[in-house]
Amino acid sequence: MAIQKNNNDLLDSVKNHLPSHAKDIYREAFNHAFEQYKDADKRRGNNSRETVAHTVAWSAIEKKYHK
Repeated sequence: MAIQKNNNDLLDSVKNHLPSHAKDIYREAFNHAFEQYKDADKRRGNNSRETVAHTVAWSAIEKKYHK
């Protein structure tokens, strides 16, 4: 998976469970993190660039939609 150009590019688990606005937040956070963490030295442990980007994106959703 690479940069997500639109919400149709999101994982099914994201597309099928988040409202439209949350999908936008997820996609934007994912794309930003995907670029920010392209250098492996900036990532913790052996996490892949994609794994880090998904973690950051979910954190953005949790922050915005905190219960």
